[in-house]
Amino acid sequence: MENQRQKEKLNNVVSFIPNGDYYFNKALKAMDKDQMDKAYKYMKRAAELSPDDAHVLMQFGILEMEAQNFEKAYELIHTAYSLEPSEPEHVFFLAEVSGCIGMVRDAQKYAEMYIKMEPDGMYVEEAEEIIEFVQFEEDEDEPLDEEDSEKLAAQEKARRLMENGQFTEAIELLEQLIEKFADLWPAYNNLALAYFYMEDAEQAKALLHHVLRENLGNLHAICNLAVIAYYEKDEQDLSQIVDMLKKINPYDWENRYKLGATFALIGEYELAYKWLHSMKRKGFAGDTGFYFWLAQAAYFSGHVEEGKKAWKILVDMDPTKDGFEPWLDAEKETDEESLENSREFIIEKITSKYSTHRMFGFFLLSKSAYKQEIIAHPKIIDLAQYSAVEKLCLAYALGHQFDEENEMEKHFVRSMEVAEELYKSIPTITTEVQYLFQMWFVLSERALKDEYHFKNIKALAAAVEYMFFSTINSNKVTKKHYAQKFGISAATLTKYVEELITYLPFD
Repeated sequence: MENQRQKEKLNNVVSFIPNGDYYFNKALKAMDKDQMDKAYKYMKRAAELSPDDAHVLMQFGILEMEAQNFEKAYELIHTAYSLEPSEPEHVFFLAEVSGCIGMVRDAQKYAEMYIKMEPDGMYVEEAEEIIEFVQFEEDEDEPLDEEDSEKLAAQEKARRLMENGQFTEAIELLEQLIEKFADLWPAYNNLALAYFYMEDAEQAKALLHHVLRENLGNLHAICNLAVIAYYEKDEQDLSQIVDMLKKINPYDWENRYKLGATFALIGEYELAYKWLHSMKRKGFAGDTGFYFWLAQAAYFSGHVEEGKKAWKILVDMDPTKDGFEPWLDAEKETDEESLENSREFIIEKITSKYSTHRMFGFFLLSKSAYKQEIIAHPKIIDLAQYSAVEKLCLAYALGHQFDEENEMEKHFVRSMEVAEELYKSIPTITTEVQYLFQMWFVLSERALKDEYHFKNIKALAAAVEYMFFSTINSNKVTKKHYAQKFGISAATLTKYVEELITYLPFD
């Protein structure tokens, strides 16, 4: 009965992974304080967590417009409009963003629609200006027609779905698109990538080869085949494709960008730098992807200072990238035995069927240079299978601020302080030492269920080390040694050893 009560108490703990409303409200507060960098970061997260909330998507779209990211803004605002077509604000901003990307007929259509919906609305003057501007521009430029508008909107929506890890939805949308527009090669290329991310490499390659048969020399298809060969570690195919790509000299900017980014991704940094550096003169205000690849290519091809300058430009545009420089992985991997530097080991732990292994994996994640990459992966993190304590561990890895007025959170934080004390005590987490930490997470999981208070952090760390190392070499391990190491008395150490022994899994 007591165990059932404890289990229910843990299951009733509110998830500490904030939801979309939480980040949306933080974004609004940041906007009120004119902290636009923070507002953008919070609103982006809100949109990721609430992809069907029209109001959130609308506000994020406005921020993207202000950042000059017009195509992404169009996709967000168009989606908000699709969800709530009767909302006048959505109609007006759809008119405005349509004009920004050259869809002037749509801009006029939505501006006129807004005026009919709200003849006395707050944006009427702006809507009238849009109509006047379109009428002037129609004589100057040939606007996108309805078919082009449909293609653009669908591809932008598919791209965002893929960015959010919604590959099944992206595949469905892109397949509908190529069924209607049989020669829309960018859609085929994106569909191939979506299948590849869904671990269907054969279907992805079949689509890309179809593109190359029907549209000979399609650079994006060749580059995507290179990416697949790289991830599949097919060195023979990759070598052949790279040799082919080295002979290509694209004139247009889009193909230069694709070629340079592909070379950077597969580690051909000098070639990547050649093409990306050649594009600097054009300027890429708001294009975070360009500066990410340029920074990486420049740094690893020996242009270290230029790489750092490019990264600074990226961070100015997206402050969330601060601290995630691609070269930090290399700098932090000086100790090859340290498991927090092993991407494969961390993923193995996080995806284990054992909860205490996953808890340990999240602790390592909090120390790892691969944190951002692993968190962003669409399949590694699976909130649905985690217990309340595991969700707390994930929140800890993400740097969540806990409420120590809450008893459960307070006890959890102190249990993690013991893990941190062990981390400071051990020179490096090697394959052998991992079992010390694994032992602690077994003990702490059981202790948390028993509402243990974890009062003396240093004594608990000393007790865990003593218990662990005494099982390895009982003849040379003394309580005196570990008491002195952690600055406590032997009697205190004995007390906490006895307390922790009750949480060992003897059954």
